[in-house]
Amino acid sequence: MDPLSALREFTMRGEVEKIVRVNGEFRFGEEYTFPCSVETAYRSTKGNRYTLETLVHYIKNQHLKHTEYFQNTIALGIPSVTLPDRKPLLQYLQGILSSTDSIEYRPEDPSFAPSSNPLPPPPPPPPPSDDHDFMSMIRAVERPLKDRQSLLECKNRDFYGVLVSATKREEERQRMESHQRKDGLVAKSRLMGADDDLGGYDPTPKPKMHLKGSKIGEGVPIILVPSAFSTLITIYNVKEFLEDGIYIPTDVKVKQMKAARPDCVTVQKKLSRDRVVTAYEVRDKPSSLKPEDWDRVVAVFVLGKEWQFKDWPFKDHVEIFNKIIGFYMRFEDDSLESAKNVKQWNVKIISISKNKRHQDRAAALEVWDRLEEFVRSRSHS
Repeated sequence: MDPLSALREFTMRGEVEKIVRVNGEFRFGEEYTFPCSVETAYRSTKGNRYTLETLVHYIKNQHLKHTEYFQNTIALGIPSVTLPDRKPLLQYLQGILSSTDSIEYRPEDPSFAPSSNPLPPPPPPPPPSDDHDFMSMIRAVERPLKDRQSLLECKNRDFYGVLVSATKREEERQRMESHQRKDGLVAKSRLMGADDDLGGYDPTPKPKMHLKGSKIGEGVPIILVPSAFSTLITIYNVKEFLEDGIYIPTDVKVKQMKAARPDCVTVQKKLSRDRVVTAYEVRDKPSSLKPEDWDRVVAVFVLGKEWQFKDWPFKDHVEIFNKIIGFYMRFEDDSLESAKNVKQWNVKIISISKNKRHQDRAAALEVWDRLEEFVRSRSHS
């Protein structure tokens, strides 16, 4: 009786527990005794023959998951059964399979094989392999889900809409980049309008607007905010509102600031995935603007008071809000009676909640949408 046949016989009889290791041998009850390290006739998919020690350990631990079983063999220093061999080996030992191609008896020892099942001479044995090869373990449990061809196939899907959308975004990006390269952005159109208005019905001399190319910040649009603390948006909190979509009261922001009061703040639109981002300068001292700086003013947050526009280089509110987009910030539960003048101006009213800060983002996005639409319309005119 060879070791593999003896192990199969005891497994089919349900007497695996009677297989006991004594020193370097396995005793199959009182019937057989074999060395632990003897090679069996079962050849693994890697080419080597399994030892009796490997097969006995496997049949006693075949209920374990492969990772747990593999770690157990490493801890005990016993070569393991590979994952592809587990099922057919178990079925053969349990008698489900009568034979398998993995069984190769040595012809040089006829007594080792059953006489009823002679097999041709096996090929030369391959070089010994490392049963503890972790890469082999990984490859053994790999199961390909998709190949390169199946990933490239998109059945019953139409990506024409994606192409159209991407094309439109690219065209818009190129237009925005072209506009950004123009000095003053909308200054040229305002300058032409100022020349056309020299009809003489406003004799008050106004500063001449020029486009020059030697000043730092030339071409960067300017947003004006009130310097009074009574308004919601000031030089202190405008950056958090426009960039992060969060309103922080001015008095709270002033307490948080450790640096001196800024004269100018740069803001960018960060609330969308636009590839082209335009920078804006935010200032609260119109009196400090030079004549050529007014060419770059594109927006103003209004306080609702007439004196805010004192000494501005425009003849009236109609001209101001034709050339500059206006925003009026208010709490949604405040009465508009406190801003009677605003109703008469071409100004967009933006309402926010006193307590619901998660709604600030929508208000900030509305400001950006209106501002960008205004800039595009003025640059195309």
